[in-house]
Amino acid sequence: MSEFNQRSAPLYEALENLRKKRIVPFDVPGHKRGRGNPELVALLGEKCVGLDVNSMKPLDDLCHPSSVIREAEALAAEAFGAAHAFFMVGGTTSAVQSMILSVCKEGDKIIMPRNVHKSVINALILNGAIPVYVNPEVDQHLGIALGMEPAKLKKAVEDNPDAKAVLVNNPTYYGICSDMRAIVKIAHEHGMKVLADEAHGTHFSFHPDLPVSAMEAGADMSAVSMHKSGGSLTQSSLLLLSGSMNEDYVRQIINLMQTTSASYLLMSSLDISRRNLALNGEASFEKVMKMASYAREEINGIGDYYAYGKELINGTSVYDFDVTKLAVYTRDLGLAGIEVYDLLRDEYDIQIEFGDISNILAYISIGDRIQDIERLVGALYDLKRLYKRDKAGMLSAEYVSPKVAVPPRKAFYSDKVSLPLKEAEGKVCTEFVMCYPPGIPILAPGELITKDIIEYIVYAKAKGCSMQGTEDFAVERLNVLK
Repeated sequence: MSEFNQRSAPLYEALENLRKKRIVPFDVPGHKRGRGNPELVALLGEKCVGLDVNSMKPLDDLCHPSSVIREAEALAAEAFGAAHAFFMVGGTTSAVQSMILSVCKEGDKIIMPRNVHKSVINALILNGAIPVYVNPEVDQHLGIALGMEPAKLKKAVEDNPDAKAVLVNNPTYYGICSDMRAIVKIAHEHGMKVLADEAHGTHFSFHPDLPVSAMEAGADMSAVSMHKSGGSLTQSSLLLLSGSMNEDYVRQIINLMQTTSASYLLMSSLDISRRNLALNGEASFEKVMKMASYAREEINGIGDYYAYGKELINGTSVYDFDVTKLAVYTRDLGLAGIEVYDLLRDEYDIQIEFGDISNILAYISIGDRIQDIERLVGALYDLKRLYKRDKAGMLSAEYVSPKVAVPPRKAFYSDKVSLPLKEAEGKVCTEFVMCYPPGIPILAPGELITKDIIEYIVYAKAKGCSMQGTEDFAVERLNVLK
């Protein structure tokens, strides 16, 4: 890549030029650089609110970029090894859904693992594509779903030669990576596109010792959460394309989904963060990997915790592992991950990414410091001393393989009836049930409600997981097919 080009940030620079001018705003937003809302200025600062502006010729237009936004997107594409990049201001959810809508229409099949983020299944509800699930192996000790195995994918592709695409997580929330190159080879040999949900893999493009990025592996599209490990503002992401995709058609799809009032705060944060990654990414992620490895070693030295890493690699269901992910198994402590999550926040003022039934995840990125790691390790040591208990009777599985009875779109829009949770066994669910985060559905529309799943939901609620997706806010009832 050209270092000179990557040193520029065209959209950010255009915003800075605008800020220096004394332009009188007779356009939206109505707060008029904050003058109409002093409380907003007090909260966010005069500079921030002053840069919350509307599309205008000097700043380009995200729906049809022709100047500074287009230049900024081209720089992002070069930095990530893509043919084209789109700035996304609806989070990676909008990028994932745009990927699927770009390659599938109603009735088309798409091959995917079931441990996908809810945004993937939401896309199927929106456009009526039919999922063909390649059910992942589950690590029976950790309870987590693993990666997509090439042999299982090959069978699914051969059994469904009319499928349009394969979608794969790269990596999972827990850091598990599939063999992206093998997946791309199998899919492309059968004329199928490869889409990567790379929400947790932004950093893969910027260090040679990290797992392969989707673009490097030859995928056709990739949805990248710059606001996670890339350092941009929350809700800002990228959609990356290889040369196999029609850029202009994909932009039309994005414009079906995305706002016409794109935030320049979000877009400029993408521009600045891309520049930072292009210039400093390798050194930054070298530091992140060292911090995560140090934390892993220290936590495993406490006993009763298991901070897992590359030792999980088996060449098939775990092809590689993202060592920046600090996922820690807690059940040997007698505590569910969500209980450790709550204790760390409430007793130690430490906010980690999530806790579920058996694990916690501490997200380590370019903004962390070694003293923060030491504080986390010290808190976990203290927590073990004070709260360890008998683990008898604890559930183990984070992931229960579902049984699909009806396509998601059909189930979601069909006539339904509400039943108490424990009376719903054997029925077909018409809504989502999930712990958030991580946002991987326990149940999705069209899936059979089993005794194991009901037990899981009751247990997760009792342990304090944040349950979402149901019409009933308390998750005491489920909507099912009539």
